[in-house]
Amino acid sequence: MAIAEMLDELKQKALHDPKLKEALLATRKEDQPFAAFCRKCRELGYEIYEMDLITAGEEAYAAMRRSTNGGGENSPMLEGEDDFYELFFAGL
Repeated sequence: MAIAEMLDELKQKALHDPKLKEALLATRKEDQPFAAFCRKCRELGYEIYEMDLITAGEEAYAAMRRSTNGGGENSPMLEGEDDFYELFFAGL
């Protein structure tokens, strides 16, 4: 399962389980929130590691840009558009 699919599945579970949602939101208060979030994901059975999460967003954004405008670089990047971590929490 790809990172985006795992995050979507986890987000859906969290939206229906307040305790899970709170546990995921609590990772943002840790000293290293990104690492804490990935660790919590692994505890829940989702093999998500920090670099995989970072590169997944960048790869998805790069693929989208290549598929539009003939692969040109004339579409501006929106803030956080390639950040699956922030997009996950925005959806909660």
